[in-house]
Amino acid sequence: MSCIVTTAHNQMKTIIKSAAETAIKKGDLPGAEIPEFNIEIPPDSKFGDFSTNAAMASARAFRMAPAKIAGVLIENMNLGGTYFERCETAGAGFINFFLNPGYYSDILLDVCEKAGDYGKSAFGEGKKALVEFVSANPTGPMHIGNARGGALGDCLAEVMSWAGYYVEREFYVNDAGNQIEKFALSLETRYLQLYKDGVEMPEDAYHGQDIADHAKNFADVHGDKYVEAEQSERREALVDYALPLNMAALETDLLKYRIKYDTWFLESSLYKSGAVDKILAILKESVYTYENEGALWFKATEFGCEKDFVLIRSNGIPTYIVPDIAYHYNKLVERGFDVAIDVLGADHHGHSLRLNPTVEAFIAKGRLEIVLMQMVNLVSGSETIKLSKRSGKAITLVTLLDEVSVDAARFFFNYREANTHCDFDLDLAVEKSSENPVYYCQYAQARICSILKKLNEKNIDTEAVNAENLKLLDSTEEKELIKHIASLTGEIETAAKTRNPSKITKYAMELAALFHKFYNQCRVDTEDEALRGARITLCSAVRQTMKNVLGILKIDAPEQM
Repeated sequence: MSCIVTTAHNQMKTIIKSAAETAIKKGDLPGAEIPEFNIEIPPDSKFGDFSTNAAMASARAFRMAPAKIAGVLIENMNLGGTYFERCETAGAGFINFFLNPGYYSDILLDVCEKAGDYGKSAFGEGKKALVEFVSANPTGPMHIGNARGGALGDCLAEVMSWAGYYVEREFYVNDAGNQIEKFALSLETRYLQLYKDGVEMPEDAYHGQDIADHAKNFADVHGDKYVEAEQSERREALVDYALPLNMAALETDLLKYRIKYDTWFLESSLYKSGAVDKILAILKESVYTYENEGALWFKATEFGCEKDFVLIRSNGIPTYIVPDIAYHYNKLVERGFDVAIDVLGADHHGHSLRLNPTVEAFIAKGRLEIVLMQMVNLVSGSETIKLSKRSGKAITLVTLLDEVSVDAARFFFNYREANTHCDFDLDLAVEKSSENPVYYCQYAQARICSILKKLNEKNIDTEAVNAENLKLLDSTEEKELIKHIASLTGEIETAAKTRNPSKITKYAMELAALFHKFYNQCRVDTEDEALRGARITLCSAVRQTMKNVLGILKIDAPEQM
């Protein structure tokens, strides 16, 4: 929560506890300690700005009906020097508090003071979080699911950073294992086809044009040098040529998408460094493993799984889960991150059911979190779209960004929670109307800039802030707008805590809606100079808040549209 909201909450607690102490001294309440109670925001502002269940929580302690306790507490309250002007009882014993003008003015002053840092907090206490996302197979271009994962993971990392965590972003490069072997086979086949007849492409190989292009370019450099070479030498040369190009392309495409990673972690490094061997030794000595028919099994049923599963096959070859255990050992033990967050597609659900218990058993409990992301459907009208309108190719991240703006892609992919399916409306994403949510938010920002520009052209000072004049902002529209501004820090903290960055897009849309509502009801360039100055400050505060929110999403905050 922002410092002003926190102060108001603390004042409420002090007011209630002091009222109880006074009532006990007067004999209005029996001697007892008031229990912990909740403070909430009522769904309807007519029930106050804040509400508490303190009376109901105290019913057992004071052996009295909640409604009567609430009445006694109110009779003994002192609101002097606080953000509250009055309070009243409601229902079965709720106590509703109403804010005074000083609260609203202090919120706006807080925005003016903190500017680009408004919304940040120390909620995360500097804990180290590693967010791994996208981690697309480096053997080909990124698909549309990677596009959603990129926006989601990057925004989650930014939200957590604003909430006071130390955050790093990581891309895990699967440059070892079956997919690289298939990559090598595919490149080799296309390369040999350039020089030999009758070389057929296996059905389970990669058939994309990118494979053929790599083979042709490799041949342009090396000619037929590797045609008669040993298979292992030929495949290694092809992969050593093509894989770095693919990784460079991935990095370029992601930078275009406004994603910059702190680390590109190679799976192969786990083998070269001996990390996998180290984990194998740990697994063999663990109380959570046992041998059966020459294989090493994990006691998965002790961690809630339906059945145990193999870690090391009877031939001594580790299963796919072992390098993942080594990777998370590197994250949580060797690099010392407090929490590892993996953003994975829903097709990794089965894998997550195995990875979570192994990390808990062999590394640490409660320090791996997996955010599962549902599928994406691209739609236009009533049709599901498979091909790009411009290129006619299957839609990847690159072709998507040819169709829509980066702003629209990042906003739309963070519009819903990760665990819900995403229907990405290509027509809506390019529409310049209030129906397009990202356009709606950016238009609010541009409208404020236009208002302030026109006032400046009339030689009206838009920078001056008068704290006393801010208390004139007492209309329903003004108060609702300021209260929403006040909730930003709390929304960021909640989004970080729940690992749900969609809360930020929803916050931005509501901020835009409340501003447009205010603008339609309250004239900014009014003849009342004091009120005009206050409303200018309110507009500036909304502009700064929207800029900060769009910044978290890495979306432009335009001054004109």
